[in-house]
Amino acid sequence: MAHQIHIIGGGMAGTEAAWQLARRGVHVRLSEMRGGGDTSPAHHTTALAELVCSNSFRSDDHTSNAVGLLHHEMRLCDSLVMAAAARAQVPAGSALAVDRDQFSAAVEAELARLPTLEVVRERIDAIPAQGPVIIATGPLTAPALAEAIGTATGAEALAFFDAIAPIVHHDSIDMEVCWKASRWDKGSADYINCPMNREQYAAFHQGLIDGEKTEFRAWEASTPYFDGCMPIEVMAARGLDTLRFGPMKPVGLDDPRTGRWPHAVVQLRQDNALGTLWNIVGFQTKLKHAEQVRLFRTIPGLERAEFARLGGLHRNTFIRSPEVLDRQLRLLRDPRLRFAGQITGCEGYVESAAIGLLAGRMAAAELAGQPWTPPPRTTALGALLAHVTGDAEAATFQPMNVNFGLFPPVDPATAKKQRKLAYTDRAKADLAEWLERDASRRPPKVKSGNRFLPSVACVSQ
Repeated sequence: MAHQIHIIGGGMAGTEAAWQLARRGVHVRLSEMRGGGDTSPAHHTTALAELVCSNSFRSDDHTSNAVGLLHHEMRLCDSLVMAAAARAQVPAGSALAVDRDQFSAAVEAELARLPTLEVVRERIDAIPAQGPVIIATGPLTAPALAEAIGTATGAEALAFFDAIAPIVHHDSIDMEVCWKASRWDKGSADYINCPMNREQYAAFHQGLIDGEKTEFRAWEASTPYFDGCMPIEVMAARGLDTLRFGPMKPVGLDDPRTGRWPHAVVQLRQDNALGTLWNIVGFQTKLKHAEQVRLFRTIPGLERAEFARLGGLHRNTFIRSPEVLDRQLRLLRDPRLRFAGQITGCEGYVESAAIGLLAGRMAAAELAGQPWTPPPRTTALGALLAHVTGDAEAATFQPMNVNFGLFPPVDPATAKKQRKLAYTDRAKADLAEWLERDASRRPPKVKSGNRFLPSVACVSQ
């Protein structure tokens, strides 16, 4: 079957993009390396949309949780992944968890019903030279294709090691304790500084040494540390004062409460254009998440910190999307190439599928010669898209889950207990308006006796 667009990668993003395109009558070739010879050691089956790690899609609460809101929005946009998850759901309280095998089977069954979609089991080692392409290969991109992507994007824009520092919501930082300044007061006051005295530093250092850590998986273990992503606990093990001469250096930072340099300083740097998210500088770590929350809340000024993301360090492949992609996920150097899913720097099953959903709709619009309007940034879909295509700080860009820190702030007069509901209420209203504007562009219904999700009004591009 001659195809109009080639999708590389049959994970969460690739299958969702293929669904959105083929539902609109576009002829799609979907290449998946599972079942086509050599594959990643992390893969255990030949199934499309295999869940490699957890079987959870996290919270399904769409009134007070950003990922639950993303679930809600994707359902309104006829998401294959969300429909398959509903079909394979298992009990998990307020979370959405699935039977892995049933989930993948549901995805494959629905894709098999689409007459304009061809699934080919093959490993792609080079970017196709002609025609529109969506690259949705995820964090486990095969080495040869990763090299080709590096050539296409610029090698400096491709990362192979995911060194993640924790990110804190700005409104949870105690600015009565912390202060904003740059070292030696040079330039603008770009950093939030958390001061530590000798005793606090010693206790924190020991906590890093003693804290419970995660282990590398077998397929990650051969990737060496780089100087720029050394885990903070590894630095701490080199000596008591190592951190004070590294990421916790107090030199040139006068604490306005004392007029003196603290014994040590933890610095936070703005992580998004809105200023709602701040990352803890140099704090990439292999500490387990619960241990991170406990220990990092001992830092003065962060006692009530709310984390948009916790630290980590693992083998990954992603591009620095804010530098190399336009607002429609197209490569600036070669606009016929789109990227989708975790390779764009989003983190998580649902986030990957959401970017795949949007990439599919964008590509369908382009092939049809139609304009495409992105969802509002006040929505989960719009906030996530905006973050990976330019709103994130390019210099510190790392994979990110959807969270309310990516959204434009709500009215600051809103009571703290009501803010999450304010975010979700605003998003739902704005998404409804966005969908209504494009209600005439509904996707055609698939003729099937076993459809599990009715067609809904949504942007069909």
